[in-house]
Amino acid sequence: MSGSVSPLAPKTFVSMPALRGVRMATASAGIKYKNRTDVLMMVFDKPAAVAGVFTRSKCPSAPVDFCRANLPGGVARAVVVNSGNANAFTGVKGREATALTAKSAAAAVGCSESEIFLASTGVIGEPLDATKFSGVLDTLYSDATGDFWFEAAKAIMTTDTYPKVATRTAEIGGVAVSINGIAKGAGMIAPDMATMLSFVVTDADIAPAALQAMLSAGVDPTFNSMTVDSDTSTSDTLMLFATGAAAEDGQVRVETADDPRLSSFRAALNDLLKDLALQVVRDGEGATKMLEITVTGAESDAAAKTIALSIANSPLVKTAAAGEDANWGRIVMAVGKSGEMADRDRLAIWFGDVRVAVNGERDAGYSEEAASNVMKKQDIPVKVEIGLGNGTATVWTCDLTKEYVAINGDYRS
Repeated sequence: MSGSVSPLAPKTFVSMPALRGVRMATASAGIKYKNRTDVLMMVFDKPAAVAGVFTRSKCPSAPVDFCRANLPGGVARAVVVNSGNANAFTGVKGREATALTAKSAAAAVGCSESEIFLASTGVIGEPLDATKFSGVLDTLYSDATGDFWFEAAKAIMTTDTYPKVATRTAEIGGVAVSINGIAKGAGMIAPDMATMLSFVVTDADIAPAALQAMLSAGVDPTFNSMTVDSDTSTSDTLMLFATGAAAEDGQVRVETADDPRLSSFRAALNDLLKDLALQVVRDGEGATKMLEITVTGAESDAAAKTIALSIANSPLVKTAAAGEDANWGRIVMAVGKSGEMADRDRLAIWFGDVRVAVNGERDAGYSEEAASNVMKKQDIPVKVEIGLGNGTATVWTCDLTKEYVAINGDYRS
């Protein structure tokens, strides 16, 4: 964690209420960082329904493999997360570390190892010494408390400069339910199914299949629409748990995602996922700007998203933003290389409300000063009209600064 907090950090943090049916505790096991918490245990007092989405990387971490194997069971009693070591590309040792952690957690909670879920974040390729925290899990289980979301978010940080938390309320069949979430991520962020690490819990009573359908749909316009540096992690994990505690208030269990009673919940969940995703972008390593890139008029929504990501992932676009340079020629470049259909002579580009290019050339009314003023802001909206169809997409990214190179040049040392 770098010394200074991102200039794009939230000015105030939301107050995170306790959520019925889940308790948390953290510990300092000294995995990589000294004098800070690096292990989180989340405990469900009764079996919770679980859903998850994970990295599509072909080199996934051992914990991702472990979670994928347990997910079809649909039941969770505990989650153990560590920072400082990703337990990725660690071979047989990696599998042994997940097995030992799961065994220790299951013994502490008094459940089956198939009801334990694991996540790790940090350095890739270093064996993880699971004995370091297998010893603390008994204590964590007994110490776990409901009012601990902020501390939980802190324990999973790596190069993050602030903890990421969000909370929402909704109703199901007239019964009030809550959703709380935490996330971590600042670098190696170009999610493909999920973000680095994020854990979302609701007290609603919803079956695993319905949770999974909502989560899988919810990641696309949120976590899968943001990028810090175009790199997809080996460890991307986003999990959603439902404790079912709202059943005590008379909430009738929802079995399928197409149940109309879920409309309020789905909207609240999607809003919370977007909130967490944008907090990750705003903590992009070394970031000083956030760019919201909207592409309209593409052949399809998928094409629009490909073009938007081509712009968002361009080092030249991102360095121009860092230098507050309204270099719209780099937007033209990124559109042209995306592989999607574009017509040079129909293209229009806006920075904020300032149209800088139209019909394939610089806008006749173009003002360098007006465009530069937009680039001086922390939040920079960029809009590109392709002029071919009805496809639209919005993605979010941050600028690319010298600080990003410094953080990643020194990451292991």
